[in-house]
Amino acid sequence: MAIKKVVTGNYAAAYAAMRARVKTVAAYPITPQTFIVEHLSEFINNGELDCAYMEVESEHSAMSACVSASATGVRTFTATSSQGLALMHEILPVASGLRLPVVMAVVNRAIAAPINIWVEHNDIMPERDSGWVQVFCDNNQEVHDMVLQAFRIAEDKRVSLPMTVGLDAFILSHTVEPVELSEPAEADRFIPKYVPPGPILDTGAPKVVGPFVPPEYMMEVRWNQDNAMRQVPKVVEEVNAAFAKQFGRNHGGMIDAYKVDDAEAVLVTMGTVSSTAREVVDELRAAGKKVGLVKLRFWRPYPTEQMRKIVEKSKAVGVFDRAVSYGVAGPSFIELRSASYGLSVPIMDFIGGLGGRDVSSADIRFIYERLMEAAKTGKARKDITWMGTRGVEQ
Repeated sequence: MAIKKVVTGNYAAAYAAMRARVKTVAAYPITPQTFIVEHLSEFINNGELDCAYMEVESEHSAMSACVSASATGVRTFTATSSQGLALMHEILPVASGLRLPVVMAVVNRAIAAPINIWVEHNDIMPERDSGWVQVFCDNNQEVHDMVLQAFRIAEDKRVSLPMTVGLDAFILSHTVEPVELSEPAEADRFIPKYVPPGPILDTGAPKVVGPFVPPEYMMEVRWNQDNAMRQVPKVVEEVNAAFAKQFGRNHGGMIDAYKVDDAEAVLVTMGTVSSTAREVVDELRAAGKKVGLVKLRFWRPYPTEQMRKIVEKSKAVGVFDRAVSYGVAGPSFIELRSASYGLSVPIMDFIGGLGGRDVSSADIRFIYERLMEAAKTGKARKDITWMGTRGVEQ
């Protein structure tokens, strides 16, 4: 039986990593991630987890250590946030290029400057092309469950890629919610014993891992990485179904679509905004409005075909972005617009919640009002709206 406790998202992530029986954790503290690795060190100290813990001098070193540990054939975990993730950047493609299934919790936080410790997705967006599978969560139960699922997805031989599990800073990392924490036997049944996907470093049988590669072979290496990422959606759906069957919780696969079948106006969200949007959808539905919601769970790979089918059936689609690609638009909007190429459905971007600014039910209602207006007229009033921004026209 699962244990239900009221815990933070940081605790939920650490607990799930413990239940996955990770053998190596290498990390450097950064707000608001620090408690994840502190909890893991407590589990190790208390004898609950048999694991090597490396306290290194930087996040760059943390990911380097994780790559090395994973290359020796052990299950590996770390966590970071914001500037720490940026400092890891050089090593992230090394993990994916070597096809090492490292799992990392990323507490999404604004990246400097100016200095801000609250939620924003601009820290993870620059890593979308680093070769890591990426998922976003909108509650602490999902954080726990997705850390467990991440190991099974990343370690699947069809994938063999590292994976990040994103949780919004403070909204999830430091806020408590009731969470069903998995028991050891249940977690062991869900996550098989780790079998390295390829050759491992072994002093008894020396070999070269990650050698210099001339131009004659680089295209094939990159194709294989891309092909592995394209296998992820099928694996995600299988793992989600297996998890739902065993634990009774279904968070959705690549996306979690809510009341979209007959929806005229659909909003696409990532992270914790999804919970607020879901309540507004129920409120507007009760008033006879045909609105729907898509919680975009997996950012990489992007679920292009699924999103395109939803856009095709809609009359207007909005995207809520907690990040901005400067001079262009929000990254999620850019991706959806690309997936919808050739369709005449109005697609609008709503940028908000940056630096931890609150996103209220009234904000979501405003978005749906704009979407319903576009659904009626066939035109967007504005392509990009900066929500509640001083001095900027709404």
